[in-house]
Amino acid sequence: MGTKTVDETGAETGAEATTDEEKVDVTKTDAPDEVTETETETETEAEDGDELFEADTEAQAEGPSGVGQGAGAVVSAGLGVVSLTGGWISTVAAARETLVGQLQTSSTASVATQIKEVYGDAWHTTALWGGLFALAALIVGVVVLARPAFGAPAKPQAPWIKSVAWAGVSLGVIGLLLAVLKYTDVLLGLPSAS
Repeated sequence: MGTKTVDETGAETGAEATTDEEKVDVTKTDAPDEVTETETETETEAEDGDELFEADTEAQAEGPSGVGQGAGAVVSAGLGVVSLTGGWISTVAAARETLVGQLQTSSTASVATQIKEVYGDAWHTTALWGGLFALAALIVGVVVLARPAFGAPAKPQAPWIKSVAWAGVSLGVIGLLLAVLKYTDVLLGLPSAS
């Protein structure tokens, strides 16, 4: 029995020559293997998709993902920052109070009355709005921190959510303290008119 070799061009060399039927048979046996490989890849992809769908379903069945708590923590920190730096609402309210003070104060009023009506009331309005933002930051932060105790106590809260919520609570406390000090004129009180 002789050996046969096939070079890259498909030409056969050797002692035995093959017929066209053998070539056709060889071609026929190669094609089903390719189809089988393609079918196997498709089945594997379908199984992977089913596994991902099952994992998503299990995650939804486990309970909340904590997205709401994370958003609440970020809102708390944002409100705390606004309470310290002031916001658009407090600026507009202070400008309005200045305008009202100017309209209600006559030009013959004493300097102390003019300072109080024009500048003092605007300062107190700014302090009031800062205190409201600080109180909102404090409440939202406390609710986020207390939420796991009332919702799903077995599921721990993400550390970053706790950190941001504590930052919101801290900024809220500082903002509330500064607002009270500004409103009572302990911090940066109005100058005396004497």
